[in-house]
Amino acid sequence: MDRMWHIPEVVKALIDSIHNPIVAIDAQGRVVMANSAMETIIGYTRKELYGQSLASYLTTSQLHRIAETGQGELVQRIIIGDKVYVSNRTPVRIDGETIGAVAVLQDISELEAISSELKHSRLMSEELNAIIESSFDGFYVTDGQARTLRVNTAYERITGIKREEVLGHTMGELVDNGFFNESVTLRVLETRKPQSILQIIKTGKTVMVTGTPFFDKDGHIVLVVTNVRDVTELNRLQQKLENMHKLQLEAKIELEQLKETVKGHILISSRSKRMQEILQLALRLSQVDSTVLIEGESGVGKGVFADIVHNSGPRKHSPFIKISCGAIPDLLLESELFGYVSGAFTGARKEGKSGSFEVADGGSIFLDEVGEMPLGLQVKLLRVLQEKMITRVGDTTAKKVDVRVIAATNRNLAAMVQDGQFRRDLFYRLNVVPLRILPLRERKEDIIHLVYRFLDSFNKRYGFNKQIEREALNVLMEYEWPGNVRELENVIEQMVVITQGEVITVDDLRMALKRSFDETQTLPIEDKPLRLALEEVERRALEFAYRKYKTTRRVARVLEINQSTVVRKMHHYGISMVDDVQN
Repeated sequence: MDRMWHIPEVVKALIDSIHNPIVAIDAQGRVVMANSAMETIIGYTRKELYGQSLASYLTTSQLHRIAETGQGELVQRIIIGDKVYVSNRTPVRIDGETIGAVAVLQDISELEAISSELKHSRLMSEELNAIIESSFDGFYVTDGQARTLRVNTAYERITGIKREEVLGHTMGELVDNGFFNESVTLRVLETRKPQSILQIIKTGKTVMVTGTPFFDKDGHIVLVVTNVRDVTELNRLQQKLENMHKLQLEAKIELEQLKETVKGHILISSRSKRMQEILQLALRLSQVDSTVLIEGESGVGKGVFADIVHNSGPRKHSPFIKISCGAIPDLLLESELFGYVSGAFTGARKEGKSGSFEVADGGSIFLDEVGEMPLGLQVKLLRVLQEKMITRVGDTTAKKVDVRVIAATNRNLAAMVQDGQFRRDLFYRLNVVPLRILPLRERKEDIIHLVYRFLDSFNKRYGFNKQIEREALNVLMEYEWPGNVRELENVIEQMVVITQGEVITVDDLRMALKRSFDETQTLPIEDKPLRLALEEVERRALEFAYRKYKTTRRVARVLEINQSTVVRKMHHYGISMVDDVQN
């Protein structure tokens, strides 16, 4: 039944006086009432609206659904133009019959903007907290009245003072109570300039502290941030540096021996100064127990560098367990890493099973393709890094382990953190000391050296005496090597095995490179799950197209995808972009 709406003038006046936009429709979805606020936001007068379908003027409206169902909807979000509103929609009934519906809107655009700012501020605060807490140096922060606001974990470790002992107390109180012999913060507040002193802590430690003032726009000191370092550790490092200079010759000899004896040593054989620096860094890292993150493309030798870090350090005689996180199904990876107890799941051994972390106790564990670890399992890995504790699947008792973690990835973990694919706190824990291995195309001075090393190795293995002509070497230098050192090794082995003559020619080489290029563009070099194999192919296609066409617009045209998709995926895979001229 189509009822007529009769709205007295006084009711219209009352509705017009309401600040919130209001609109009503009849059972057929036609506008029968709208106040002046609604006219303003929709951009049409009541004369134009009355009797017309609301949906034809406001495509986002769902008010007709209320008239059809007779069911109200509260707090529904709707966008009109560049504004965001909350809409309360209610059916209009007379004698139990629904004759239409009315919507009352509330502009929440400003509230949404504030909410977005608060979310951004909260994220920035979390990132700042993570950075401060992950710092090796101690941080001590006070306000402009020298009252302690915060200290980080490194400060507690360096000084032996717990944060609850000092938070909320002024530096004057703490000096009077014997916590410190003097305060750099008080000196900063007095001089209004950065100050450094040697400070004696009540625990007996002597530390170097540097205080820095932070001012507001009116020139008042609002914060004093103090950096704290253990002088004992600095003195030890200074002595160690002096000893390193004395032992420089022995170190060079040991380095050459290491390159000749470590498994897969040819993969790191290098004439590149940058690679030599990376190798030296790996050797230095082997002497400390920090977590190491090895980054680099497939085929650059990340596993070899993991061997160096373990085999050159104090844990070299202890277990070294290697796990590929991308090659083991998610459901099995947890039990592989942490083990399980009897009856933990169907098919579990009756006696249970030790996980890789338990087996590696006292030694090291290498987590290859750590970027493929599922988010749920990343929490357990974070606990191992923070607390050195593991819990078997199906168990409730935690067990302490002493394991050094060496992780590796060919993914851009920082981008994965931004995309929500990798935990931020785990990224900071893993990325204590990053070790980026250069792809072969960024160290082409190594190609000739590696060619002769591989050639010599395979000649000895297969009993040949193959040589390579100069023109073929030039072709090898010009090739981009998407499969890196591993691809170069495969190509040289093919040449040694299949060429009939004693000299590898340009024609021989070009055929092998074509086969190698086709394989690296269509199939992954290692055995991987299908998802990872497809990602590898996609990354290589983008890299090849960008090197050839130079701009993301041309790449998008050739690959027949949107330019925004090209930019997003290149960012995801960590493919660097030079200044991109869009033409």
